[in-house]
Amino acid sequence: MRKILGFLGNEIFLGTMIALLSVFTAVASYQGAMSDSKQNEYEVKGMKNLNDGNAEYLRANQDITQDYNYFDNWYLNTDERPEIAEYYQLNFSESLQAAVERDPEGVWDEQYYDNMYADAYAYWDESDTAFELASQYDEKGDQLQLVMMIMALGLAFTAWASLLGAESNMRLLFAAFGLIMFVAGLITYLAMIPTVTG
Repeated sequence: MRKILGFLGNEIFLGTMIALLSVFTAVASYQGAMSDSKQNEYEVKGMKNLNDGNAEYLRANQDITQDYNYFDNWYLNTDERPEIAEYYQLNFSESLQAAVERDPEGVWDEQYYDNMYADAYAYWDESDTAFELASQYDEKGDQLQLVMMIMALGLAFTAWASLLGAESNMRLLFAAFGLIMFVAGLITYLAMIPTVTG
């Protein structure tokens, strides 16, 4: 058995393992930091778009209230004071003007409200997209942290193996643990790191 696993105690093998584990630990650490940075970026963007959407929603509510007032005054003055009615009609929002053209009897239809809230909806959609991306980067960062931990454990085992005597069984055991950690880290890195879509 020792002859079969003897390569694990080889200085060149241990040195190569230490180099590879160090590189992969550093790569996982760097990519994890970049992923965390992207997560923060998209969370801030999501909050900004959410706040902008809320502000647009409030503005749209005010515009709708104004349209109600203009429409009521226009309607009340249409027959008896057409010049006053025209003044109010000129102040209709574009959405209300389009709604009157579509159907003077059913002005407050769903399309009117969709048009009035369009900017708010667009901001909210962008906010949802940004939060989804932030969540994906968070998950990716978590997996990269796992890779870094596995590789760091492998590095520790391999480093200890290199410090032990060539005839020590513990040297082979620690080297084997280091190799197992390296393979586990590679599998996690290649197969389990999620791809960010969007």
